[in-house]
Amino acid sequence: MEFLTTTTKIPPIPTDDYVGFTFFVGCMAMMAASVFFFLIMSSYDRKWKTSILVSGLITFIAAVHYWYMRDYWYSHGSSPTFFRYVDWILTVPLMCVEFYLILKVAGAKKSLMWKLIILSVIMLITGYFGEAVFREQAWLWGLISGVAYFAIVYEIWFGEAKKLALRAGGAVLSAHKMLCWFVLVGWAIYPLGYMAGTPGWYEGIFGGLPMDVIYNIGDAINKIGFGLVVFNLAVSASE
Repeated sequence: MEFLTTTTKIPPIPTDDYVGFTFFVGCMAMMAASVFFFLIMSSYDRKWKTSILVSGLITFIAAVHYWYMRDYWYSHGSSPTFFRYVDWILTVPLMCVEFYLILKVAGAKKSLMWKLIILSVIMLITGYFGEAVFREQAWLWGLISGVAYFAIVYEIWFGEAKKLALRAGGAVLSAHKMLCWFVLVGWAIYPLGYMAGTPGWYEGIFGGLPMDVIYNIGDAINKIGFGLVVFNLAVSASE
């Protein structure tokens, strides 16, 4: 019996294709980060082991999606919006779970975790509606997404999460503050990508920006950065 096999060849990255380059580099960076997190996970106390595991899962899930999105970019020549949001709907709630995991030492309850997860899901779903479904009302869906984002910011900077971090003090408080800065500054990169890729009053300001490059850089900084903050917490607490 004769078996026929076919393979799809992905062309090499052109030197002037900055979008494809950031997809490739993002994939490799997040895959390397996930290997690092998985390998060092067993070196620390059980209370930090789960946090490091989640960090590894975040970067691993992102690396798999980035590998696929790079192929999609070369095959279709357009932004892989749907698959990007599939990645975010899995990884962003896990990033919110990190707050709960590091604050468990101060008595954090699962209600805090679910509050952050629900807000993140609302932020992402409404963002997807504006970017891919109801593009003519992108400004409205972006506004709703922004409200959910600022609700997360308020909760971690001034709400229950902040009180728990103050109660824990020490390395936990420092890690919490660093994660808060990632959410406030690092996550603020994404609205730029959103406005660069959707129609609205802001088109004249952000319309010429490379949407995918902004998203790719933001993902690498935030997802790897979150994991490194958790890793530093485990190191500091162990010492």
